[in-house]
Amino acid sequence: MLLTGYTLEIFRSKCNAGARTLHCFAHLHDDVGAALPYLNTVLGGFAYTREPPSLTLKTSGKLITIHPRKIAVNALQDEEQAEKIVAWLQREINGAWDNRAAIEPSEHGVQQPSLLEVLKLLPKTNCRKCGQPTCMVFAVRVIEGAKDHTNCPALQGEKREALAAYLSQFSFE
Repeated sequence: MLLTGYTLEIFRSKCNAGARTLHCFAHLHDDVGAALPYLNTVLGGFAYTREPPSLTLKTSGKLITIHPRKIAVNALQDEEQAEKIVAWLQREINGAWDNRAAIEPSEHGVQQPSLLEVLKLLPKTNCRKCGQPTCMVFAVRVIEGAKDHTNCPALQGEKREALAAYLSQFSFE
């Protein structure tokens, strides 16, 4: 067992006093840095950084970043949810470490679409029919995975098909 335990620190955002969600840091009792490439393979990390080592995951509307001695989780409903997520991560870290002989480690994050490539394919009319104030904002929402080619009413024909084909190369989970 690599990760034997942790201490939770639960807090509200200091920069947004009206925020309804909680955040947490799990201060790890053990250094899990060596397990991060294996965990990245198992969980399909969104972003991986070699120096200093960290793995960022996007799951269920949350960003989770795992550092060698700390885990950060945002947008939590309550302390119980924080405990469940961190306990799950402890099991995943230990499982990846225990099975590392059978796992090909990866230090690469998920390939992401280019903002400029998405914007090139949009009509650039800023019509707001998609619910966004500008096509640039819509393009950002597309690369985040919150919108796609079907959410732009002004996008038709070859451009719509081209955006669909471009986005099909990426995973937005």
